[in-house]
Amino acid sequence: MSKEFSGCPCCGGAYAGFFAASRSATGAAGAIPWTAKQGISRRSFMAGTTATGLAVALATPAVAQDPVTTIFHGGRVLTVDADFSEAEAIAIRGNQIISVGSEADVRAAAGPNASEVDLSGKTVLPGFIDAHTHVIAGGAVDSIMENVGVTRFQTAEAVLEYLKSMVATTQPGEWILARNFDAALQKGPSALTFKELDDVSTNIPVFVLNASGHLAYANRKAFEAAGIPDDVADPPGAEFVRDADGNLTGTIKNNVAFLKIVSAAPAMARLDPVSGVVDLLSKWGSLGLTTVSELSLGALTQSPNDASILTALANTDDLNARIRAYPFYTIGAEAWDAAGVKPGDGNAMGRIAGYKLVADGSNQGFTGLQREPYVNSDSLGNAYMTPEEMKTIAVDRASKGWQLALHANGDAAIDVVLDACQAVRDAGIDMSRVRARIEHCSMLHDDQILRMKELGVSASFLIGHVHYWGVWMRDQVFGPERVMHLGRCRSVEEAGIGFSLHSDFMVTDPDPLHMIEMAVTRKTWAEPDFVLNPAERISVESAIRAITSEAAWQLFSEHEIGSLEVGKLADLVILEQDPREVNPESIKNIRVIETWMDGRKVYSV
Repeated sequence: MSKEFSGCPCCGGAYAGFFAASRSATGAAGAIPWTAKQGISRRSFMAGTTATGLAVALATPAVAQDPVTTIFHGGRVLTVDADFSEAEAIAIRGNQIISVGSEADVRAAAGPNASEVDLSGKTVLPGFIDAHTHVIAGGAVDSIMENVGVTRFQTAEAVLEYLKSMVATTQPGEWILARNFDAALQKGPSALTFKELDDVSTNIPVFVLNASGHLAYANRKAFEAAGIPDDVADPPGAEFVRDADGNLTGTIKNNVAFLKIVSAAPAMARLDPVSGVVDLLSKWGSLGLTTVSELSLGALTQSPNDASILTALANTDDLNARIRAYPFYTIGAEAWDAAGVKPGDGNAMGRIAGYKLVADGSNQGFTGLQREPYVNSDSLGNAYMTPEEMKTIAVDRASKGWQLALHANGDAAIDVVLDACQAVRDAGIDMSRVRARIEHCSMLHDDQILRMKELGVSASFLIGHVHYWGVWMRDQVFGPERVMHLGRCRSVEEAGIGFSLHSDFMVTDPDPLHMIEMAVTRKTWAEPDFVLNPAERISVESAIRAITSEAAWQLFSEHEIGSLEVGKLADLVILEQDPREVNPESIKNIRVIETWMDGRKVYSV
């Protein structure tokens, strides 16, 4: 038997054409101009700036100002340098760190006119880094859709009650739009249908996006508003689900079908991807995030025009976190090359970091590529690229200076990725320069860990797989023995392999402190007392490295961020408590007091 496909938005391009369904982000794709940081307005970009016109918009030079010097003292400074050393104080001038050490030495370096921040016993860490998110597509979706995922509501009933509460505040003509519902985690019906959503409202269109990004649900009013008739034909590869009598149910499979509905929402016509990302990253300051990523650049507009969005973001004064981006392979290497997009393009605020390839889908969606079939199934999952395709493109990109970010969830997919890395090395390419990393790296065997070490390949773990889906993976996906291969942080660390932790936003929320807790405790959401493979728990210090210095290294940014050292950029977070000194099960509850990015305080309680 085969399992129901749900996939994940990261691997399956679930938001492909999402923005294009409302309007084009830029003009025709051409060479993408990158310039030094200037003061472009996020609004002016969408007022008609094209890839060519952007250079003109950036022509006005910024006004220089005398840099301010600030001393942070009276607490604990965890530098996360090679020795994980502690300091009494740190000083920044403008957007750079100028001194770290004893309070006396820092004061001497800062001079007599410095501003001061009394930490009052609090802890300073490098700004947190999420090495695998999808902020460009995610920012667009987040700007118009309410999060009703498992981090907010544990049951479908609670989700529906919340949607009902939105009716009173929804303006005439507008829709209720929500995202991240997950029937696998939120107890209730296996899908939302007309029955549930018509009960929310029969007058206001309601549209709910599944957490996978591949399923959606709508009420009858939304179908009506979008002009979807009862006898609508299914688009190729998609489905308007029907019951046994042939009647529409309100459940929609695949984006080419659900975009026909949600595109009619007025909010879609107002989508502004630049503003969406700026607003999203403004909210993330409360989480201590100072650098994030876009691991599927091109997925929003289905073209290299996504790079123009990144350019605008890199050159706006409104951005509260840095972005490192990876062009997506489905757009085509030729298209990226023709647009002039190269590794290292950009500036410290927004930069092209590497190239993204995808071997398979998601394990929880039964599309991860496995060595053995899923539980109660004959399915081995889905190969998104053939081994030869993976090798050919990996060698081509690596030979032209690209770092490789290689998505692999299933163990067989990891084999495909490691074979591609072997092909890169066999082609005479220095793997230490490529810095290949396996995205998610979910189902990992000892033999594969040895190959990773030998090839110089690092891992980036979606640790939320363990916490949120651990019980589901144990009972429905792999069984109690095979699930022990999931998210093997400790084994990778003991092998001397670097790794980061990530959220894969919008798959999970980008909460670094919660990611630390998940990696340290490995406790599961569905069964709080169940620890999934306790032998793979890591120390708090190791988890901190995974969202600071190790993540910076993976993003080719360790020279400027990731640790608090002289000469690096002034990105730091002030925590109410030291994560090493609280109950590991309460790390996520530590308050972020302030977040500083590029020498600016971008968040405070």
